Amino acid sequence: MIDKRSFESLGGADHGWLKAKHHFSFADYYDPARMGWGALRVWNDDEIAPNSGFPPHPHQNMEIITYVRSGAITHQDSMGNKGRTEAGDVQVMSAGTGVRHAEYNLEPETTRIFQIWILPRAAGGQPSWGAKPFPKGDRSGRFVTLASGFADDKDALPIRADARVLGATLKAGESVPYTVGEGRHAYLVPAVGSISLAGDRIDARDGAALAGGQTVTITALEDAEIVLVDAE
Repeated sequence: MIDKRSFESLGGADHGWLKAKHHFSFADYYDPARMGWGALRVWNDDEIAPNSGFPPHPHQNMEIITYVRSGAITHQDSMGNKGRTEAGDVQVMSAGTGVRHAEYNLEPETTRIFQIWILPRAAGGQPSWGAKPFPKGDRSGRFVTLASGFADDKDALPIRADARVLGATLKAGESVPYTVGEGRHAYLVPAVGSISLAGDRIDARDGAALAGGQTVTITALEDAEIVLVDAE
């Protein structure tokens, strides 16, 4: 019901300016047992050196969510959007029929991000981009929805998938329950700190895949910042 994936077991690559770890098969890393989790296709843990980044490149038919763990990422795309997203905040891009974008770290420090790709509920559609601050204090002791494909999540960034991206911050010793619905797929990664999940210790940047039809209790073993995707 819970599959722990330690940080050390992840695939990855070191390009000098980019140090990347892949929770699922991506680029030159291929593991047939780790092709995704439901509609969740990619969860990359990227460290981007100062004054470097991803030059313009294309995407289509993918929901791309960037959670900034430290530093900041500067976005520019073929739709004319520009924006800088800081640590703790989130940006989303619906690639739709096709878009080109660039992501740069223009800061004097290393930027660390989770980049999450989710399959859309339908192909096509006009591309879009958006970003929003999510103060960590607002997530204290509870999950807050950061991005969502459901209309009732009015404060979240919109995506075109039957999925939610959630965040929580827990003090050491605090617990929060989470229910994964029948037929759903949840994937959880602590950005910071360590947690206990069904008796397993999940350290920072480890992953845990949760099958549907269960309620779990997440307990912080030390101050923790958690990101969770709940997808079909």
